[in-house]
Amino acid sequence: MMSTRLVSVVICSHNPRAPYLQRGLDALRAQTLPFGAWELLLVDNASHETLASRFDLSWHPRGRHVREDRLGLTSARIRGIEESRGVILVFVDDDNVLDPDYLAATSQIAETRPWIGAWGGRVEPEFEEAPPPWLHPYLPLLAVNDVPADQWSNYATPEGTPPCGAGMCLRRDVAEAWRTKVLTDPRRTHLGRAGPSLASGEDVDLAFTACDLGYGAGRFVKLHLRHIIPRERLQLGYFVRLVEGATASQILVRSLRETVTPPPPETAFGWLRERWRDLHRAPAVRQICAAQRRGCALGHALVAKLQG
Repeated sequence: MMSTRLVSVVICSHNPRAPYLQRGLDALRAQTLPFGAWELLLVDNASHETLASRFDLSWHPRGRHVREDRLGLTSARIRGIEESRGVILVFVDDDNVLDPDYLAATSQIAETRPWIGAWGGRVEPEFEEAPPPWLHPYLPLLAVNDVPADQWSNYATPEGTPPCGAGMCLRRDVAEAWRTKVLTDPRRTHLGRAGPSLASGEDVDLAFTACDLGYGAGRFVKLHLRHIIPRERLQLGYFVRLVEGATASQILVRSLRETVTPPPPETAFGWLRERWRDLHRAPAVRQICAAQRRGCALGHALVAKLQG
């Protein structure tokens, strides 16, 4: 039965790093919101070793393990929506460590701002090793998000204020509407990560769904979590793949709500100008810019394929 006040915390995890996930669970155990006001679902997304045998949830009276064998974040989130009972859902990644008052603040925002349908907060990185200097301008792609002041809007555009997926909070009707969209529109299955894919448009689509329903989407200072980032995600090879996937995903997300046309063919002058710029870029930045161009081409090709 659906509770009119219950918060559902949903962790979707595929072959997690055990110390990271355990820290996340320990942080949830330390939440100031009483256990009776929230439930915990750990969705095991086709992990090689079942999470139920590795991670104890008996400390929470409403803690449950759920197995989803269809690989992919989209499938795991849909399963979490179907299995949860709360009116507010909080998606927590398996490398997130929430502040002790995160769930209490989430509940307060839901009560005092009924016009907000999707929201999140500050995401502070915790690096295994210091990131290289070239990476700093691109940290938002690693779900690093500073929020100097509360902000929200009801514009389903990148210029709005969509929260990132780490710690994202959704009202039940927003989550259900997004689930229906995914199940009836195959294009959306290309937005979530699955296996080696680094697609990253699903979080934005979730937030935009709130705007589609007339809600706002926002970010709030009082919500804070730490995102543990391993050293391999700071390597240039990984980051090039991430940029390419994110760029393609952004184009697909836009195509769901507006007409997207590919850029005109590059002229000889344009090609020469870009090569000239490359000569003055650091080697890492040069590779990232090339990944953006490839991602743009891949995104438009995918849109054309899915629409055709």
